[in-house]
Amino acid sequence: MTTAVIGASGQLGTDLPKFLGGDVVPISHAEIELTDTNSINTCLNHIQPGVVINTAAYNLVDKAEDAVDDAVTVNALGPARLARWCEDHNATLVHFSTDYVFGNSQERLSRERLAGKSAPPPGSDPWTEADLPIPASVYAASKFSGENLVRAICSRHFVIRTCGLYGVAATMGAGKGNFVETMLRLGQERDELAVVNDQHCTPTSTRDLAQATAELIKTDKFGLYHATNSGATTWHDLAAEIFRRAGIDVKLRPITTAEFGAKASRPAYSVLNCQKLQAAIGRPMPVWQEALAQYLIDRARVG
Repeated sequence: MTTAVIGASGQLGTDLPKFLGGDVVPISHAEIELTDTNSINTCLNHIQPGVVINTAAYNLVDKAEDAVDDAVTVNALGPARLARWCEDHNATLVHFSTDYVFGNSQERLSRERLAGKSAPPPGSDPWTEADLPIPASVYAASKFSGENLVRAICSRHFVIRTCGLYGVAATMGAGKGNFVETMLRLGQERDELAVVNDQHCTPTSTRDLAQATAELIKTDKFGLYHATNSGATTWHDLAAEIFRRAGIDVKLRPITTAEFGAKASRPAYSVLNCQKLQAAIGRPMPVWQEALAQYLIDRARVG
């Protein structure tokens, strides 16, 4: 079985081949253009993969608010083109999406109140695959569109929603960096940092996600999955754990999303329920604290 990994130079794309069996063909942006059907067909016709894994995305969340065409073309139409090729060639498509599709927590609470349910306290009710996403940004909407197109076009699909990825390839200049590396750098440069403390989520190690993805592919249990490290935190609390484990003495000040002032809306609560994945692969993913500890060990080795 030949597996094509699109976006192979990124953090997740770098980790995936470590866990995939068979012949793995890494594909860089220079070799395939998701905005061009001919480019996709030429590349994949040459490789003839049985599995196509798409890790490529337009993930400039704030810039996407103005670059709507770019976000939709890469995040929605690109996956649709891959799905069509896979369906026509009886291949499996693995496509990654985002927790940001659950952008409007207040809308969720309103629906639950209308249904006569009491609103759950924050952190008690992670989103499941059966919950209805309500994207609140262009980026999130483009990713949700991509999910739906893949699911509609390709029968052999794994659509995997995840969150806040970080991988050691970022230490070697891959991708656009990650939150952990940003905190480690700023912690050395500044005496005090202000970090958002009202966004609840589960940042995830690309190493752990890659391993779980490889295990999931072997099951042939196609469908939509949530896949993050276990547990939940905020960006402020993650930063505190990073500095504690790295031995960096810096003052952390919690701020709100409104105070941070990003252009695009972020979910206030996007913790994902991963029980479906756990049932499919027979185990949970590691808790986020353990994942972070392992990441710090791994980056020291490659550094």
